[in-house]
Amino acid sequence: MISTNIQGVIFDLDGTLVTSSLDFKLLRSLIGCPDSEDLLAHLDDLPADAYQKAIRLIEHHEMEDAIQAGWINGAQDFVFKLLNQKTPMAIVTRNFSKAAALKISRNNIPIETVITREDAPAKPDPTALIMIAEQWNIPPANLIYVGDYLYDIQAAKNAGMHACLYVEEQQPEYAIQADIVCRNFDHLYEQLKAL
Repeated sequence: MISTNIQGVIFDLDGTLVTSSLDFKLLRSLIGCPDSEDLLAHLDDLPADAYQKAIRLIEHHEMEDAIQAGWINGAQDFVFKLLNQKTPMAIVTRNFSKAAALKISRNNIPIETVITREDAPAKPDPTALIMIAEQWNIPPANLIYVGDYLYDIQAAKNAGMHACLYVEEQQPEYAIQADIVCRNFDHLYEQLKAL
């Protein structure tokens, strides 16, 4: 059983619950987005025609990625443990809704609450996380957001939630900003008991 201090778990999708082979370097190159700029923020600065062309390109790549996405090792068991304990769960992703829905349906992910970039401002903006806290009527301090990138940590911190960085390989420099860093879901489950 996870700690009573944690009353709900929110997940990122790509690289956290499911695998992703999106080539962001390629996407940046195709769209002309500098490495130093957020891809989605870059889109907002484009003229209407260029925006439409860029968004179609990104969505095409996201759909191709969705067809191949599978559960991250250990994630399925972790999610079903939480499900059996009746722990509220949600997904907040920067994916667009069609790609997210395909990943969720193809992998039978039993999480109904899903917020995409079409439903709320993209992470690191905390709006989506705050929306879920309000929907569940749970204080943000009693929730944890699990993700695999800096924006996930920032979004959690901005929302007043615990931030968990899931990273299988070498820890990035920004890992120090997370409350929990885990390499596998068994480790995360043990960490959640201790919070």
